[in-house]
Amino acid sequence: MVKVVKVLLRPRNVVFSPDGSRAYVANENSGAISVIDTVKLEVIDTFNVDEKLKTMGMAMTRDGSHLFITTGRGKKVVFMDLPSGKVSGSLEVGDRPWGITLSPDEKLLFTANGPSNDASVIDVATRKIVKKIKVGDRPWGVITLSR
Repeated sequence: MVKVVKVLLRPRNVVFSPDGSRAYVANENSGAISVIDTVKLEVIDTFNVDEKLKTMGMAMTRDGSHLFITTGRGKKVVFMDLPSGKVSGSLEVGDRPWGITLSPDEKLLFTANGPSNDASVIDVATRKIVKKIKVGDRPWGVITLSR
């Protein structure tokens, strides 16, 4: 079945809960996350991050308890607890963080910071940057591979 599910302004990225029952959509121009029930194919909740921030990339823990959201021009990663949708903090990581991923052991986050031409490595437990890695011109995405 194909169905269009209306979310907020400029949907940018989507991640799914571990059991596939929920889709979380980053709405760039709304500063919010739409939560979609994947069986009913309808929005069941909206988590406001910050209307001044552009919600862009997202990464979720394997157990579905935390969502990490990049904010583009906001220069931050936002930490969100799930399923409550409560923001539990943020960290400035670089110019226009777009892509984001977790390491296979979920101890580190990596962000691609476009105009600063680098990637930030963040310790998830301490929520601090442990390293900046210079990369090519304007990185948009970042990926980790499991072994």
